[in-house]
Amino acid sequence: MTLATIGVGTTRAWNRIAWVGLLGCCATACGSKETPAPNPTTGGSTGATHPTPAAAVWFEDAAPACGIDFVHEYGPQRFWIPEVTGSGLGLFDADGDGDLDLYALQGCDIEGLPADQPTNRLYLNDGSGRFHDHTEAAGVGHRGFGMGCAIGDYDADGDLDLYVTNVGPNVLYQNQGDGTFVDVTASAGVEVPVWSSSAAFLDYDGDGHLDLFVTNYLVWQPSHEVKCFGQGGEQAYCNPNRYQGPERDTLLRNRGDGTFEDVSLQAGLKKAFGPGLGVVWGHWNDDRFPDLYVANDGAENQLWYGQAGGTFREQALLMGVALSGNGQKEAGMGIVMGDMDRNGTWDLFVTHLRGETHTFYSGGKRGFRDDTRKTGTATATKPYTGFGVGWFDFDHDGFEDLYIASGRVTLSRPVLSEDNVLAEPDQVFPGKAGARFGEPLPNGGLQQEVLSVGRGAAFGDIDNDGDVDVVINNNGGALRVLRNVAPKKGSAVTLRLLGPKGVEDTGAQVDVQIGDQVRRMQSQRASSFCASNDPRVHVGLGSAPAVDQAVVTWTDGTREVFGPFEAGSQVELRRGAGRKP
Repeated sequence: MTLATIGVGTTRAWNRIAWVGLLGCCATACGSKETPAPNPTTGGSTGATHPTPAAAVWFEDAAPACGIDFVHEYGPQRFWIPEVTGSGLGLFDADGDGDLDLYALQGCDIEGLPADQPTNRLYLNDGSGRFHDHTEAAGVGHRGFGMGCAIGDYDADGDLDLYVTNVGPNVLYQNQGDGTFVDVTASAGVEVPVWSSSAAFLDYDGDGHLDLFVTNYLVWQPSHEVKCFGQGGEQAYCNPNRYQGPERDTLLRNRGDGTFEDVSLQAGLKKAFGPGLGVVWGHWNDDRFPDLYVANDGAENQLWYGQAGGTFREQALLMGVALSGNGQKEAGMGIVMGDMDRNGTWDLFVTHLRGETHTFYSGGKRGFRDDTRKTGTATATKPYTGFGVGWFDFDHDGFEDLYIASGRVTLSRPVLSEDNVLAEPDQVFPGKAGARFGEPLPNGGLQQEVLSVGRGAAFGDIDNDGDVDVVINNNGGALRVLRNVAPKKGSAVTLRLLGPKGVEDTGAQVDVQIGDQVRRMQSQRASSFCASNDPRVHVGLGSAPAVDQAVVTWTDGTREVFGPFEAGSQVELRRGAGRKP
């Protein structure tokens, strides 16, 4: 999100601000088939597009009908850099009833009184994709400038706990198992009182306890702000390099007694750092130690390979994922990983600032290469600034598609919305064989174009109908719930990979065999931008009648075989219940 110096107005007055020219460094019950009128808080429609052909309508905006009334705020304009970063969100089963609930992160007036600030909100799902606000009863209405969240069962009691990152001290909520949470930040030792962004729970040292990796952004506080001006003399936002520098990321080791210790230095994570915004983790070199990839804003990205003894070595430049293919530092925001080209190795897709394109790093046995041009997305994505990103087979044709939530951080011409000069359309690219994508769907897969300032995007099956829906937190605008209504070209199978406590074994890898084809997939929560996602593995089958078998590599290193599973199945795979490979 590298910013050029810009002048920006508040959401209520974007079109009244003098700007300077700049360069950038749910179930049917909850969603009507009718397209709602444009909402001025999300940027609205330009009115210049034609309705999308029925076959290309993949989503309907169903937030109001689903009971979601969340509107993101960030306070009055002071030309402080947090105002344009936006916030994320999380989809997870907060109350243990088997469906996805929604936690939405809120901004705030950083200098305002705490009692006057809006709160983060928890919405519980009734099982059909309809939600009700449970924030106050659950005790998770944190007031602060929220950035993102991480979900995991850190205390191993069989329910999911919630970690919230902020521009300032972070918060850990321990799930009590009855729909309520307790703030245990102080006793757990996980405050991290800096500007944090994305975060992830993972067991980096293999001791059976979930540890916590926190991606941090800039060394920042209000006293660091100075007045910056645009070319025409107007007050403007300062470039990130005008501040004291990036924050170092933080690794918190779970001691197993409810407390954590900062082991960033001992683990080697202080040897390289940058202004981090996105993180994913997996096993890129096929050993049993988790690896981390961090997208940095205008700096080299990091690829941390896990090692024995609980240490990491940084290998991004050597492995080809620190810079773009032409050696440029880019404004990394959102990340998604997967075997996009189906060669048995993990790939990465990273969203960037307008003018940089979004980058596809194709993985191989010896490292990665920038294969963005191969995907067919370079030209189409270059005019837009991407944040949240997801890679799922929305139409069940057997090929994963790409969803990118977009929204500018600088003024660019042409302005697409008179209501909000930073608003852009989201982009949806239908997948093809070989990590290639078709032309983006008209109007982002909606009946009519909607422009917004998209930031965090979370992906999951909120109505349990077997396909993947999208939820987007818009900066200074209304949260959007996009129910998947894509015309299906086949069926799908959904797999829950569960550990001994009945909670998803996030990070477990599954090799799914469909006929003579094997697809490598992973249960993962931490991806996109400042988001936590549905960890279920969604397998689009196309015309195939079944998954023949699924070979699961659990996070403890054991391997088991499950299946077959008929098309349309939604099944639970429990560690210890499979067959030996």
